[in-house]
Amino acid sequence: MSHAPAWLSYAFLYLAAAVLTVPVARALGLGAIIGYLAAGIAIGPWGFGWVSNVQDILHFAEFGVVLMLFLVGLELQPTRLWSLRRPIFGLGSAQVLGCALLLCAAALLAGFSWRVALVGSLGLALSSTAIALQSLGERNQLRTSSGESAFSILLFQDIAAIPMLALVALLGTASVQGHHTPTSVALEVFKIVGVIAAIVLGGRLLLRPLLRWIARSRTPEIFTAAALLLVVGIAYLMVLVGLSMALGAFLAGVLLAESEFRRELETDIEPFKGLLLGLFFIAVGMSIDFGAMLRAPLMVALLLIGFVAIKSVVIYALARAVTIPYQERPVFTLLLAQGGEFAFVVFQAAAGAGALPGEMASLLIGAVALSMLCTPLLLLLLDRLVLPRYATTLRTPPEGEISEPQTAPVLIAGFGRYGQIVARVLLAQGIPATVLDHSVDILEVARTFGYRVFYGDATRLDLLRMAGAAQARVLVLAVDAPGPSLKIAALAREHFPHLKIVARARDLTHWNDLRDLGVTQVQRELFESSLLSARSVLEHMGLQESETDALLARFRQHNIALADRMYPHHKDQARMIAVAREGRSQLAEQLAKEREERTLRSAAGMGYPGYGENEQAPGREDAYELKNIR
Repeated sequence: MSHAPAWLSYAFLYLAAAVLTVPVARALGLGAIIGYLAAGIAIGPWGFGWVSNVQDILHFAEFGVVLMLFLVGLELQPTRLWSLRRPIFGLGSAQVLGCALLLCAAALLAGFSWRVALVGSLGLALSSTAIALQSLGERNQLRTSSGESAFSILLFQDIAAIPMLALVALLGTASVQGHHTPTSVALEVFKIVGVIAAIVLGGRLLLRPLLRWIARSRTPEIFTAAALLLVVGIAYLMVLVGLSMALGAFLAGVLLAESEFRRELETDIEPFKGLLLGLFFIAVGMSIDFGAMLRAPLMVALLLIGFVAIKSVVIYALARAVTIPYQERPVFTLLLAQGGEFAFVVFQAAAGAGALPGEMASLLIGAVALSMLCTPLLLLLLDRLVLPRYATTLRTPPEGEISEPQTAPVLIAGFGRYGQIVARVLLAQGIPATVLDHSVDILEVARTFGYRVFYGDATRLDLLRMAGAAQARVLVLAVDAPGPSLKIAALAREHFPHLKIVARARDLTHWNDLRDLGVTQVQRELFESSLLSARSVLEHMGLQESETDALLARFRQHNIALADRMYPHHKDQARMIAVAREGRSQLAEQLAKEREERTLRSAAGMGYPGYGENEQAPGREDAYELKNIR
């Protein structure tokens, strides 16, 4: 009997473990990260033992973090990065140095040698970029003040990992043998500066013309290959000079953030990023050395609780110092208090250089891995037990939040593209509106154009009260994400039943969920614009204007009526599909009949089919509406 190649066996194993555990974890409300970590523990050396080469897998899976930071860089234009230079080097250095100093002092007081205390404190001061950015992205907090501060600190940590590794090598026994002369150090610095300069200049002068040339080939798979080659090539250069792969990928992303290929690169790389990031979390689960921890369980517990507690104190103090909104501080603190993937690299390098005993390195790596495993669980407890108290406790709001009750008759939740149009129409009519949004960037833009937008999360009951929901007449739900949108609608229906809610729905599922909450005035965000695009296509295909308007009016009427017919069955998928098919079949038959009548009347020279000179075409009011919203 023939055997499957190793790569195929491992691929099947990883994908099967992820497919089985992640949906279960999500269904239990634990989040995808916990599912991946549980999968890694199950198939790793201390689970079923199906995978033994954990370090090789971990090194490969780290590329998921590299791809993630490349995509983050694509979202961050150079001017925006320059504006973050102070929090990156100011707040970032304060976090790393503050945590390292306190951790080192605690280790010395506990009786560890200065070498172990220094190396251990530097590694434990780092946080998990993968878990922090993933969690902030799921919570839509990357653009908040806490999200930007966390990102600045994580980016500084990636930069700080470089001198940490150099220091670990100097502290090791290998340094005694004179491998690090002034000349060799100067040469290493020159190589580092040269590679970074090459990435910056190459990104400016070569990457865009190269991508333009590849795009002209009109071969999508080659453009995808080029996108991956770009990230792999930069990561390879960074590894050659001992720099962080993630830092190089981030720089490349920033340099391409203003290019015309930004969206195409995001689309091509996103699937690879998601799979490799999941593999990284699986590898973290497999890397937990339960044997070392079982030999010294008390030591591991003390390490875990001690370093997380010390980091939490420092990080929460920094959050207060930089005036991060109080309701965002718990998540900000917890995400940065955990250990990070770069700690694995630091501790393994220290053990290899002799700066850290092998057993101690295993204990530290185990404590870091356990902190990463516990963070999603602690976030879940935070969401259910701690954060709800913040919604009912009023404190002094930070700059930009509502500090006094508002009285405008209209309350708009969300000031993106959708909310801005609604606000502009109201402003043109002289109708005042109170606008809430939790994006700092949007606040800055809105103030530039003279809008009064308050910073805040509209899912908080206390903030809705302060915004004047009790006195307002209309609530406009312009929030993009369905989850927060439904939460706001539920709060409004329960606590402010007098409010008329006008909502934006991302899709039909979101529309149905809003209807379940009693919201009847719901607009699907792309429905009307899609009809107008279809109108333009039909005109280009030769249909007359009156013919096109009547056809689209008929379709619009039918689609709205069909959605109303499907709504009572939206929880019964089979019945809903049957109603949808029946409705589409009826529409197709009706339109076919009208086309046949049109052909006969045109042949007879009688004009537009089915309507006499004084007859009103079905949906003519809708046709008028379609013409006037262009």
